[in-house]
Order: sequence, then structure tokens, then C-alpha cells
Amino acid sequence: MLLLPPPSLHPFPANLSSNFSPINPIQSPFRSFPQPPQAVNRRRNDDVDAFTKKSGYIFELGTSEADSLIDYDIKNCCDFNHGVFVRLMDSCSFFFYFFIFYVFRPQIRAADLRKILLELGPAYVKIAQAVSSRADLIPPSYLDELSLLQDRIAPFSSEIAFNTIEQELGLPVDELFSEISPEPTAAASLGQVYQARLRHNGQLVAIKVQRPGVQAAIALDILILRSIAGVVKRAGKFNSDLQAVVDEWASSLFREMDYVKEANNGLKFRKLYGGIQDVLVPEMYMELTTQKVLVMEWVEVLLVL
Repeated sequence: MLLLPPPSLHPFPANLSSNFSPINPIQSPFRSFPQPPQAVNRRRNDDVDAFTKKSGYIFELGTSEADSLIDYDIKNCCDFNHGVFVRLMDSCSFFFYFFIFYVFRPQIRAADLRKILLELGPAYVKIAQAVSSRADLIPPSYLDELSLLQDRIAPFSSEIAFNTIEQELGLPVDELFSEISPEPTAAASLGQVYQARLRHNGQLVAIKVQRPGVQAAIALDILILRSIAGVVKRAGKFNSDLQAVVDEWASSLFREMDYVKEANNGLKFRKLYGGIQDVLVPEMYMELTTQKVLVMEWVEVLLVL
């Protein structure tokens, strides 16, 4: 791992509106800095936030109920059953569309599968991420497309992200941070990352913000996948408990969605291994961390593939 110096800062502030047009720096201390070249998402030019575009109805399906699911519990997921039928129809229609392309237009089937998974949301993206690591099973064309789902997903609106930060931390963004990047430096299936500088001590930090609607979507998808697993087990007469496999995967996914747990794990790792030479563990700012927002020390690294 090669540590690099922090990037230089731009002298202009970032506007919190959706277009982020520069404003007079005398009027506001809220400034931005450029994205490090190695952190820029290398996503396709035609990608948009497909999950929000195609599955935005989930945000209106009582997401506060899903947001209360801090730990995985199938009984609580069953209580959150709004829109299961619509979600199931969406899943079936998307994969039927892919099947038609697979048969009649095989030259673009891999790219279309990636787009379908993005539209379906985090649960399906997570499954694809796991599959994309099996080069011994996946054809090269699919492997190349699915590998784009690791950390090159189109981000959601920065305006929504900044609003989430303010709601979770209870203060305006410009009171918490003296500088912040107007756009995310990286985006994945569950959240995206911004670069910022703490106002009270000037420390350069990374802010991880959870993608809106992910808990609601995952709660619905788990109900669907668990039902499918039960049908497959009975039809195929499998000895393995496929529903238990889904439950185990869902439990790990819910732990990953809780940023407080992630920060606590970081603290434990820092305590155990932070004193080892050549091992650098970022500092966690627990006072600025909630279930949906994680603030940690910014560390520059060189990605080696």
C-alpha cells in the first residue's frame, strides 16, 4: 500500500443545490475540493442512478418501517410487506426481458444483465458481486460487465446525500464540515463516499452515506428470495435448507447496512492491529456516525490490481 499526500483544494465553494454552481466565497465558508483521479468512478457514460429511476416507488412504501430493521429478523421483514407483489412483478419482467435479449441479441446480453441488476437494486447487485469473483464459472464477457458492479455504480443525488447527513447528524453540513466535495468520489450498491474536512479540527475525512431506499428494497427482496428458495427446495427435493442460506446471507447484508457496526469493527481492528508497523487503520469518528452515515479518516492509497 502506497500512501499519497492529500489533494490540493479548489478555492471555490460548493452550492448545496442540485446543480452545485459556484457562489461567492465571501458569502459562505462552504468549500469544495477536487476528486482524486484514482477515486473517480469509471462507470459507463450512459449509466444513471437506475435503482432510483426504476424502483423509486419503494421510497413511498413505508420506508420508515424498513429503516427500523437494524438487525435481520424475518418476522419483522414479513411485517414490512407493502409492495411485495409489485416488486415480484418487476423482478420477473426484468429477467424475462433479459431472456429475450439472451436468445435473440446475445452480443449485448451481458451489458443488459448488468443494467437489469442495477435497476433491481442492492440485493441483486450483491449477488452479482459475489458471482463476479468466480472467473472459473462465469464467461469472460459476463465477468467484465459484472465486475463493474463492485464500485463503479452511478451515484444518487448529492442533494439527497447532504440532506441525509443533516438529518442523521442534526446539524447543517456547513457547520460540521468546512469543505466537502460536491460530488461523490466513489459509489457502490449500498452507499457512496464524499471527501470533506472537519470544521472543528481541520481533519480530512471520508463521509459514507447510505443509498436511500436500500433497506426497504432489501426487505422486499429477501421475502421474495426466501419464498423462491422454499419452492425450489420442495420441487427439487433438496436436503439443504435453502431458506436458511438466504437467512444467513440476509443477516450479513443487514450488518453491512448498519454503519455503527462497521465503525465499531473499525475501532476493534485499530485497537488490535493499529500498532503494527506498515499497517494504517483509519480513525473512526463515532460522534459523527449513525446507522446511515459513517465519518472516518481519509487515507490516500494506490490501488494495485
